[in-house]
Amino acid sequence: MLKIAIILGSTRPERNGEAVAHWVYRLAQNRTDATFALIDLAEVGLPLLDEPVPPSQGQYKHQHTRAWGQRIAGFDAFVLVTAEYNHGIPAALKNAIDFLYKEWHNKAAGFVGYGNLGGARAVEQLRLVLAEVQVATVRTQVALSLATDFKDEHEFSPAEHQQKALDTMLDQLVAWGEAMRHLRRKGKQGKAEHTD
Repeated sequence: MLKIAIILGSTRPERNGEAVAHWVYRLAQNRTDATFALIDLAEVGLPLLDEPVPPSQGQYKHQHTRAWGQRIAGFDAFVLVTAEYNHGIPAALKNAIDFLYKEWHNKAAGFVGYGNLGGARAVEQLRLVLAEVQVATVRTQVALSLATDFKDEHEFSPAEHQQKALDTMLDQLVAWGEAMRHLRRKGKQGKAEHTD
């Protein structure tokens, strides 16, 4: 069965993203077409990128990088729960992506953004970043507004239509995740054939 990680991208104390990520995880658990795990980057605790060799070389010096790589390698797809800070991606999320390279390849991602404009600008930036590490992103995204999906901008209370958006995004993510898993398997078979 497809394995999907829900990655909480903000590490800020008192962040709104914690409630959002738990909402995504709770609703995702009702599905029977994939298994889901919640990864909180605050608990992962990566330092600022400190590898001396570019991640594309796959020569990880530090144990925290190797552990992060092994964790990400085990998933077929990702839901990135992202805030929008100053029209952009939370630094911790960008850093976590930048630590690795091949572990992201030929996988799929969907987005749950939150902020004044539903995290739309952060999601657009993430689409560019993930394209570089060969992650296919699905079209539908969940855009949670601080004005309408949070009370007083802090207490999470999503509008009813947001669950439908989440379901649609997850449907697309499962479909793309399956296709990308097939692509990864096909690539491995091709390599085996060339070595014979």
